[in-house]
Amino acid sequence: MERDELVQALGVFFTVATLALGATLTASGLITAATALPGAVAMVASFGGMLVGQMVRSRMQPEVFRRWFMIAMIFLGLYLATTALFKIHG
Repeated sequence: MERDELVQALGVFFTVATLALGATLTASGLITAATALPGAVAMVASFGGMLVGQMVRSRMQPEVFRRWFMIAMIFLGLYLATTALFKIHG
């Protein structure tokens, strides 16, 4: 997958997942005005991050982008694994 296709696919996935989660939480009555405001602020921040990411990505060579993307995925995987281990043993 080319870098723009990959980022677009990830964006579509996260958008659909977020909308589905929001619909489910709203239908079950778990989202109130008090819980929706921080979520809205987080969404604005995430869209800002996506804008900055697009600007950075457009200036990077595809090989550099792939390398940094894989490094980020490795660190994310390590973080998730260590968090899970601490929850199991903690």
